[in-house]
Amino acid sequence: MQLRKTSKSYEKTLDRYGWLFISIAVILLIVFMFYPIVYSLILSTMSSKGIVQKFVGFGNYTRLVKDEMFLKALKNTFAFLIIQVPIMLLLALVLAAILNDKTIKFRGLFRTGIFLPAVTSLVAYTILFKMMFSADGFINAGLMRLNIIKQPIPWLMDPFWAKVTVIIAMTWRWTGYNMVFYLSGLQSVPDELYEAAEIDGASKIQQFFHITIPMLKPIIVFTTIMSTIGTLQLFDEPMNLSQGGVTGATTGPGNSLLTLSVYIYNLCFKYMPNFGYAATIAYVIVFIVAILTFIQFKVAGDKE
Repeated sequence: MQLRKTSKSYEKTLDRYGWLFISIAVILLIVFMFYPIVYSLILSTMSSKGIVQKFVGFGNYTRLVKDEMFLKALKNTFAFLIIQVPIMLLLALVLAAILNDKTIKFRGLFRTGIFLPAVTSLVAYTILFKMMFSADGFINAGLMRLNIIKQPIPWLMDPFWAKVTVIIAMTWRWTGYNMVFYLSGLQSVPDELYEAAEIDGASKIQQFFHITIPMLKPIIVFTTIMSTIGTLQLFDEPMNLSQGGVTGATTGPGNSLLTLSVYIYNLCFKYMPNFGYAATIAYVIVFIVAILTFIQFKVAGDKE
């Protein structure tokens, strides 16, 4: 009887310690995650000039439709999303399929080299790209020496080429990151599938489309969603590659590199601070992410 009471007392002590440790984590989540989410939602219904705030209800949301800068940022962001993400993911898939071949020598070295851009400093690599893609930079010099172009391309001075530069920079950085996900998924694909397909006369391209892609479908959906979220939050590359930068009047030539995240930054720290309107645009990003994620799951045929 005494032993049973001692056992129950010990279990209660363990429960108290368990709740103590859990409560610390819960408090931290509430303070640093849930409270900012709720407060930013409330803030999106306010209009502020400096420290003065005024309740406007859905006024900030209706203002978005008439805001040319917001529409420009939305257009630029979707341009990067529609063009860059498919190129990057397809390239990552192809590289993963190639480097999964056991007959390739030094494939570990190639994998490491392609993944390395993902762990480089964002600021450092964008500054390097800005130097390489300047009018007298390495890229123009190399293209002219190869007689591909006759005069320097205004990479960072022309709206079209400025977008191309950002797309190249993002593809260089994030392709290897996504390739690692696909490589890990390919480790679970039985070699017998490829051997059987080869015996049946399937080419490497047919194996890629009929075995590799279907087997990697869940990982492709995951990387597509994560890449979509990352692109909709695009900030570092446009900010560091733009001619105007933080202190200039525009973000890139003709605001061609203005994205939603850069516009949020401008509203908070560059123009007269309007945190309420900035919070509204942040929730627009959340809404777009939710819609696109839902569509991607439906297109992928997810039943869950």
